[in-house]
Amino acid sequence: MKILLILSLSLLFSGCLYVNDRGISGEYYNDCHEYYDSMGIYHKECDKNIIEFKSIKNGLKKITTKTDKTAN
Repeated sequence: MKILLILSLSLLFSGCLYVNDRGISGEYYNDCHEYYDSMGIYHKECDKNIIEFKSIKNGLKKITTKTDKTAN
């Protein structure tokens, strides 16, 4: 039963998820729109990923600060 579950999950997610420079997404390339507005300010708007590497880093920082506080 366990092997069947693992095989079905691997077939379900094979080819569906891609790792890009911002995280894990369902699309191979990032769809970022970069432009300058009328004031000359640079903007970069990107589609959301399934998992953002920034959120993982922020979560790890919170965990490490909590463990540092409890260790003291």
